[in-house]
Amino acid sequence: MSNVNEETEVLEVSDAMDEFGSSGIQDSVKGFLTFVSDGLTYAVPTEQVIEIITNHSIRPLPLVPDYVRGIINLRGQIIPIIDIRLRLGKPFLEYSTTTCIIILDIGSDRIGICVDSVSQVLSIDTSNASPVPLENRQKFANYMVSVDDGKVVLFMDCAALIEP
Repeated sequence: MSNVNEETEVLEVSDAMDEFGSSGIQDSVKGFLTFVSDGLTYAVPTEQVIEIITNHSIRPLPLVPDYVRGIINLRGQIIPIIDIRLRLGKPFLEYSTTTCIIILDIGSDRIGICVDSVSQVLSIDTSNASPVPLENRQKFANYMVSVDDGKVVLFMDCAALIEP
């Protein structure tokens, strides 16, 4: 993955869904990195992905919420790590060989999200996205789309991940 161009405007997924869903913009096919957490497939915009790392030592921090697993030193930059399972209210699962940390650029913040596994990069037509039904609505993923293989992909609202 390459670094984000400083001049590129980063849209949050929830903002993008409002824009694409209502205006019919023809350029609604965007790249998304998909990953799995607790058996569900999520997607984050590729513009926000800095890199994917594996096998990195996370240093725990005191007095932080349980979903903040700690920090890593990535080439001299201190990055907080959020475990997606815990952030979504799911039980902790020991990390395995498929566990990855996705480094994201969210506005002026850089964070790492710990996921069960990374799947692939997909080009998704966001105009086909629909809201998650109210009874299943999540704070972190309010839109979903069905992709070619029949799998449902939930769009992760990255900004919501760093809100208290």
